[in-house]
Amino acid sequence: MEPISNHLEPAMGVSMTVKNIPEKLYEKLKARAGSSRRSVNSEIILILDEALGAHPVKAEDMIAIARALRAKTRGGPISDDFITRAKREGRL
Repeated sequence: MEPISNHLEPAMGVSMTVKNIPEKLYEKLKARAGSSRRSVNSEIILILDEALGAHPVKAEDMIAIARALRAKTRGGPISDDFITRAKREGRL
């Protein structure tokens, strides 16, 4: 995903103020922005875009994901006995 930069956005953007951000949340946001070499503002825009934007998935990507999941669960249904043993062994 390409970093979002304010200088690439149209001049007539919308301004917004967010108040009362908890200090710990702001520090996480600032660290995430810094690790990506983005401003806090650009990081917020990216997070909002990821959460609210429409990001189409290619059919072949979805098929690959489905096949990988199918391969993981191959071998038939899981029995109650298997689940009970797994719990006792601390695997669930």
